[in-house]
Amino acid sequence: MAITGTFDFFVQWHLTERCNLACRHCYQSGGLGDELSTEEAIQVVEEAAEMIDVWRDRYGIDFAASFNVTGGEPLLRNDLFGILGEIGRRGFDTFILTNGTLVDRENSARLTGLGVRGVQVSLEGPEDVHESIRGQGSYRAALAGVYHLLRAGLAVTLNVTLSRLNAGRMQEMVMLASGLGVQRLGFSRFVPSGRGMEMVGEMLEPAEVKALYEALLPVKVPGLEIVTGDPVAAQMRAAPGNPQECIPYGGCAAAVAGLTLLADGTVTPCRRLEMPIGNLRTDSLREIWAASPVLAQLRDKQNYGGKCGSCSRWASCRGCRAIAWAYARSKGRNDFLAEDPQCFLEI
Repeated sequence: MAITGTFDFFVQWHLTERCNLACRHCYQSGGLGDELSTEEAIQVVEEAAEMIDVWRDRYGIDFAASFNVTGGEPLLRNDLFGILGEIGRRGFDTFILTNGTLVDRENSARLTGLGVRGVQVSLEGPEDVHESIRGQGSYRAALAGVYHLLRAGLAVTLNVTLSRLNAGRMQEMVMLASGLGVQRLGFSRFVPSGRGMEMVGEMLEPAEVKALYEALLPVKVPGLEIVTGDPVAAQMRAAPGNPQECIPYGGCAAAVAGLTLLADGTVTPCRRLEMPIGNLRTDSLREIWAASPVLAQLRDKQNYGGKCGSCSRWASCRGCRAIAWAYARSKGRNDFLAEDPQCFLEI
């Protein structure tokens, strides 16, 4: 398949594993590790920029390249703003993912000054739901952070992790997001990995996911956009593809449109698919992208099992690989190419 137009490519960068919260559903393991130094982090940005430049020159493709900077809690890195400055200087769009509780007037203004394009703040529901997941006092602190970000002129997305703990409260979240004046309300499905492995029983059934998406996606609120990166949700607005399509071009971004970097330089296919495929302290980012056996497997339909392996929408979807892997492991199978257990689509 020929690639036309602008090709999105992002780096999801967990600058630190440190966090001031201990959320019940966190997909990370919580290990502190040996964080990249400021100098090492700047070298990572330079290497990523050189990789994109080579791709542009060699393949004649226009890339919309970005960094999604997160943690842990990214505001715990003392050198965060220097790293963000380097990312912007090298021509990347920059987005921040935060729990919002450490955001204040000063750091909001600094983010604006650095040209940050948007900030995602995690909010799991109304106050009682949010604090049952993220801890006492976290709700009002997050809302204060949202207020500072909006006052600084930043685009704000509230993001909800969907599970049985909050699925019945999403209409309240729409009203809350609208009332706060944020630009977007996003949602993603709960992945039972890391600390969240203990919550595997809170995963929604496929029929529950379908009903929730059917209620959320059509919602129209002036000034508020309902968004999701869920490849299954995206298929609800798309016709089935050609069954012969075997080249991935949309859907799950793992191995197709992005990579994840962990705090110690480890590279993984996705922020929630913590399968090490290299480390930037010893490996080239370009070589990892081109030669990783795991990424090669993710790009080949023949490797997929269950519904995903026979689905006519595979090229534009492939399900959520992180959920497929985490659920398979909860059943004693180490299979990241298994079918997405929450898929409700006809194949």
